[in-house]
Amino acid sequence: MNKRFFLKTTAMLAAAAAFGTAQAQTTPIKFQMDWRFEGPAAFFLVPGANGYFKDAKLDVTVDSGNGSGGAVTRVASGTYEMGFADLAALMEFHANNPDAPNKPVAIMMVYNNTPASVMALKKSGIKTPADLAGKKLGAPVFDAGRRAFPIFQKANGIGNVAWTAMDPPLRETMLVRGDVDAITGFTFTSLLNIEARGVKADDVVVMQYPDYGVKLYGNAIIASPKILKDNPAAVKAFLAAFTKGAKDVMANPAKAIETVKARDGIINVDLETRRLKLAIDTVINSPDAHAEGFGQVKGPRLSLMASQVSDAFNTKTRVKADDVWNGSFLPTAKELDILPKVKK
Repeated sequence: MNKRFFLKTTAMLAAAAAFGTAQAQTTPIKFQMDWRFEGPAAFFLVPGANGYFKDAKLDVTVDSGNGSGGAVTRVASGTYEMGFADLAALMEFHANNPDAPNKPVAIMMVYNNTPASVMALKKSGIKTPADLAGKKLGAPVFDAGRRAFPIFQKANGIGNVAWTAMDPPLRETMLVRGDVDAITGFTFTSLLNIEARGVKADDVVVMQYPDYGVKLYGNAIIASPKILKDNPAAVKAFLAAFTKGAKDVMANPAKAIETVKARDGIINVDLETRRLKLAIDTVINSPDAHAEGFGQVKGPRLSLMASQVSDAFNTKTRVKADDVWNGSFLPTAKELDILPKVKK
């Protein structure tokens, strides 16, 4: 009896120890997105749905957001270990908070080009950047395109403009109603939102920043210094799993949208599939991304952006490019070779 009890107890303890070890090997990571569960969110949902995070022994929680500034702040606060944010917003945080103890760092470039653009209705008569002089532009105060507009303005010799602020859901509505002459926003967000309000894409003038001399990087995966120091293996595993998922998303955007639908059942599947494809074509699988490599940045371009952001955002201190970027956690160049061939 005692022997059986001893063996049973030993087995239970062994099972408990094994379970505890397995639990200890799974690293929880809270990930803060920059925006709602729209098409591009598939890039962060597919790695989980396809089992890549689990295979990497990661328990990743992906939460929607309300702007890059908020994503940077939440990672800086320690509420989230990692996130997704516009690199300009990260640079601004660094330069305006030089003494902050937990400044996030960009560790993988996803949007090699900024998605920001100026959009106007053709009937407004606006055809070129120069036509914006003296016009009324609209965007939320935190909009990446609005924040970086001084760079676009300087590059294209645009005269003074007037700004109107609004909540994000009203931006495209105010353009269609004629309350503003033009708006700034992410192309794949605002263009499709304008269409959803009854305007054909052919009736919209789209001036994408990269096409008009503004070679800013866009959104990157960011991480807190704490997780980079305490668990670099988990960070590397996350980026490797994300890269596998990104390859799947670009290979089959329609299937990838199913993961977004699973998180937000009220999305318009056709619209969000188009949004995802537009994001891939314009800022992820772009010529610049092919030249530099998926996930990576080039030093001179990063330094130029740091200088431009310092000037345009009028930061307290100058942005130091080396402080905002750490590419040492990236997968190998072979593993990062996932971009589809650009159709000619």
